[in-house]
Amino acid sequence: MKADRLLSILLLLQTRGRIPAAELAERMEVSIRTIYRDVEALSAAGVPVWSERGRHGGVNLIQGYRTDVTGLTAEEARALFVLLAPDAHDALGLGTALGSALRKVMAALPSVHRPAAERTFERILVDPTHWMRGEPATVDLAELQRAVFADRRLRLAYGHSGADGPSEYTVDPYGLVNKAGVWYLIADLAAEPRLFRVCRVLAAETLEEPVRRRPELALAEVWSALREQVERPAIEVRVAVRVHRRRLEQLQQIHGAQVVPTQLIGSALLDPELIGSPATADGEWTELELGFRTLAEARSLLAFGSEVEVLAPPEARAELARAAAEIAELYGPRPGGM
Repeated sequence: MKADRLLSILLLLQTRGRIPAAELAERMEVSIRTIYRDVEALSAAGVPVWSERGRHGGVNLIQGYRTDVTGLTAEEARALFVLLAPDAHDALGLGTALGSALRKVMAALPSVHRPAAERTFERILVDPTHWMRGEPATVDLAELQRAVFADRRLRLAYGHSGADGPSEYTVDPYGLVNKAGVWYLIADLAAEPRLFRVCRVLAAETLEEPVRRRPELALAEVWSALREQVERPAIEVRVAVRVHRRRLEQLQQIHGAQVVPTQLIGSALLDPELIGSPATADGEWTELELGFRTLAEARSLLAFGSEVEVLAPPEARAELARAAAEIAELYGPRPGGM
C-alpha cells in the first residue's frame, strides 16, 4: 500500500509541481505526518522532491522531472486496455490520439505485464451504444468541444421534439457527456442547468464572451443533478398495483425508475379487502407503488395483461378500464364479418 501511495504522490506532483501537504494527506487518506515521511522516502530513492513546512508550505517536485509507468500493477495495466467502442473518441477527434497513446503505454509497460494487457485489449470490448440507434448528430461535435475547452459561451439553434422550428439559446457550457452512446451538452441557461441533446443541435457558434457558469459547480455535480431529474420525474399520480411474480422482474426493468420506495402494505391507498386477498397471501403476488406524471401514462401497465392489476386510486382503475374497452372495440367484430 505504501508503494502505491508513493507512486500516486509522485504522479500528482508531476501534474502540478507543488501541492499543499494537507491536500495530499486528504487525497491519500493519511495524516500530514505520514505525507512528510513519504516525501523523505521519495527523496531517499532519488526523486528530486522536498517539503516546505509552515502556513504556505507544501510538497514540491523539481520542474521537468518525469517518471515512466513501470510502477503499474498487472491489474492497472489490464484496466487501461479495457476500451469503450471507438465511436466516442472518434466523435471528439481523438480516435487517432487514443491509438497512439495506447501504443506508447504498451511500450512503456514492464515486459511481464504486456501479454496480459494485449489479451485484455483483444478479448474485451465495452460498447455502450444501444441497438439500432440511428440518430447521427446534425452539428459538428468539435464546435461544441472547442467552446467547452476554451470556456466560451455558445449560441445554439436547437430543435425541440414536436416544435415547428428551432429555438435559439445562448448558453454557458460545463462540458459534454456521453450517456449510453448519446452525446449531451450540459450548460447553464439563464443560470439554470439544462440538458441539450447534441443530435438536436442544428447549429452552434462559439462566442467571444467567456462563460458565466457558476464557479462552485463542476460538470460531474451538474450532470448528477440533471440525471436524477430525468430518472425521477415529478410524480403527480401514485398508483398502487399488484404484480404476479412471473412478471415482477420485467416490470422492475421497465418501470424501475417509477417505483416509489415506500411500503404499501397497510397504505391508505389500498383497499383493505384487496390486501388480505388469497392471491396476495399465498406469495404469488407483490404490491408496489408506481409514480406517474399523468393518469394516461398508467395505461402502459396494460402491456402486462392480467398479471398486473391496478388497485388504487379508483381514477387509475377507471382509466385502464377505458383503455381496455377502446382496445376491445378496436379489435372486436367488424360490420359485415370482416
